[in-house]
Amino acid sequence: MLKYVLKRLLAAAVTLFIILALAFAVVRLMPGSVYDDPNLDQAIIDMLIERAHLDKPIHIQFYYFLKGVVMDKDWGTSVKVEPGVPAFQVLANRIPVSLQINLISLLISVPIGIVAGIVAALQKNRGADTLISVGVIIFISVPSFVFASLMQYFLAYKLKLFPILYQPSAVGALRLKSMVLPIAALSLSPIATITRYLRGELIEVLGSEYMLLAKTKGLGRFKATVKHAFRNASLPMMNVIVPMFANIVGGSMVIERLFSIPGVGGTMIKSINANDHSLTVATLMFYAMISIGTALLVDLSYGLVDPRVRVGGKKDE
Repeated sequence: MLKYVLKRLLAAAVTLFIILALAFAVVRLMPGSVYDDPNLDQAIIDMLIERAHLDKPIHIQFYYFLKGVVMDKDWGTSVKVEPGVPAFQVLANRIPVSLQINLISLLISVPIGIVAGIVAALQKNRGADTLISVGVIIFISVPSFVFASLMQYFLAYKLKLFPILYQPSAVGALRLKSMVLPIAALSLSPIATITRYLRGELIEVLGSEYMLLAKTKGLGRFKATVKHAFRNASLPMMNVIVPMFANIVGGSMVIERLFSIPGVGGTMIKSINANDHSLTVATLMFYAMISIGTALLVDLSYGLVDPRVRVGGKKDE
């Protein structure tokens, strides 16, 4: 197991390096310059470009950038979004807000999706299953920002039940109320995804021979489902639930923009629009590290869900 983990960590490091190189190249080759400013004299702009090595070929620029990252842990400084602030410091100031909203969304999505999936499987082809399946189709097909806009209009603007925008300076109940709509918008698609996958897995497991044997021994259908079927169905569900956090964080770019949440997603959009290259690369690497980290966590979670599974281990003779 340790050997497998080390191999996966090495592969993750190589993948991150490739992503870093591609992100750096794409961002630096984008139209416009980070120092485009009509208020600056051209001589000052030329001096800043030379100091940042932007007048050199792209591979030389990447060398200096990589040298700064490895030797000084310097990912560059934000020039437009928060001038003079180190890029990862900008992210560090905004990550807590994004993590808070996305973690709450995930913690809400998982239990609701599991309960809905179990109910749909047990009530297959009945009214409850049909109703849940229709909701699943709608929540998966319609983008989260559509639901966010509808909730903003009806629940916040028309009914005045919640604030239209997130209020970071508020405290207590008012701040919690301002978080309800973005969390709800982020939760709908994950709930539907978990429900759909779990329903399919449970229906297949419920028809297996060992489940029929459990029923003949007098074990109730619900108890047999929760005690035996759910455990076997939960193993492939790890491929859905664990990476879902990365998907929610990625999807929050639009939601954060809609609700004016000062998180990582909004920073990503601002840095791209402002040609803030260092901040854009740092944000892209933040998302890459989350995605690769969750992929590794998926593999390791197999052994936690089912001890019989030994990922990367040797086969028993």
